[in-house]
Amino acid sequence: MRLKEVQNLNNDTNSPVCIAVDAMGGDFGPSEIVPGAIQAARNQEMRIFLVGDPNLLKQEIGKHDVANLQIKIVPSNSVVEENEQPALALRNKPNSSILIATGLVKQGMADACVSMGSTGAAMASAVVMFGTIEGIERPALGGPIIGFAPNTTIIDMGSNVDCRPGQMLSFAVIGRVYARKFWKIENPRVALLSVGSETGKGNRQIRETTELFQNSQINFVGNIEADQLTKGIAEVVICDGFVGNIILKLTEGLGSALAKRVGEKLETLVPLTASKKIQTEIYELTNALEAFGGAPLLGVNGVSIVGHGRSKATSITKAIETAKNTVDINLIENLNQELSSVRNQMTSEIDAQSQQQEE
Repeated sequence: MRLKEVQNLNNDTNSPVCIAVDAMGGDFGPSEIVPGAIQAARNQEMRIFLVGDPNLLKQEIGKHDVANLQIKIVPSNSVVEENEQPALALRNKPNSSILIATGLVKQGMADACVSMGSTGAAMASAVVMFGTIEGIERPALGGPIIGFAPNTTIIDMGSNVDCRPGQMLSFAVIGRVYARKFWKIENPRVALLSVGSETGKGNRQIRETTELFQNSQINFVGNIEADQLTKGIAEVVICDGFVGNIILKLTEGLGSALAKRVGEKLETLVPLTASKKIQTEIYELTNALEAFGGAPLLGVNGVSIVGHGRSKATSITKAIETAKNTVDINLIENLNQELSSVRNQMTSEIDAQSQQQEE
């Protein structure tokens, strides 16, 4: 189904929130995504578009009782794989599941999209379809990734490996709105991730970003080191995507290995059920993104939730519920308003500085 045909889908503006789900993305595709989507529809009143191969989706849906659930299949005929260059793949696959799902939101047929597929493809689709919020050059991926500090979001987690100080200020504003709306924290604390907590520590990027943060409206509490991420010192921690992705992958990998090792040590000491419970808790505390289901792609003019490729049905359900919550709190509208306020403040400060220099 081409994008121009998306508009033929019926959408009643008075009906519940509608989520478009890329049912072909991720390591497990429809076999996990379909039951996860069905459970989300059962948990909360919402409509769901499952985008993918109609034959495969019908097979999977047929295994479940979907009576009284608002679930519709939207055909697509290709999938963007993880090893494909996102922009090229989207040009070569205009009917890919991720592009069709994002197109449903663009056309107003759905309120948000969810994908467990290629992060690069999800980001490229969102940028092409939604465009970025004014003042944002590139979107960022952020969210709580350490279960010991569930109200700390880290931005960026891999979307932008090279960032200028101005971009990192935008990430801070985005994070502040995220924390205020998701966690109801009126004045979230913002920190910069660095190699030392003292002022002046860090590379040139961090030092220049520090100066920007200090002169902005955000509640900047200074630098923090990586070992402080578990302590909830700040609700928003900013770093470039290169550093953020390394932290994400190290935390997840270490957590998985630790859960396995603890399970092996406990095998002969405690009952199996207790051992499994402890392993699960360790895993979820260190693989929080998967436990939460997914995180919104921040900075685009639409709601796109990106999750782990290895996600199972439970995580799919949580990702879809995260998408609905993001729509319910009007995150995009609030981001636009707050970024506009920051831009106006920075413009006023620049004008004031110029006037002082002239005098």
